[in-house]
Amino acid sequence: MVGVDMRKIYNFYPVEPPPSPDDLPTGGDIYYECTVCSGVVSSVSHIKASCACGNLSGHGGTTTVKDPGKTRVVRGKLK
Repeated sequence: MVGVDMRKIYNFYPVEPPPSPDDLPTGGDIYYECTVCSGVVSSVSHIKASCACGNLSGHGGTTTVKDPGKTRVVRGKLK
């Protein structure tokens, strides 16, 4: 698992209006932020990545969200 702090590379802004937890969007600039541990994982993660508590995990172009209610959808912009 890669331990990269995404906040060092990107600024994150909440997607407005917040999408439904039942229908989370995906895309190259869409990221999921765990509201429990504050970890950030790409919505289309091509490398093995996860947040510290395990709510978000990604690999092979997909990301799995265990509890969508504890997930904030954000848009990432390079610093």
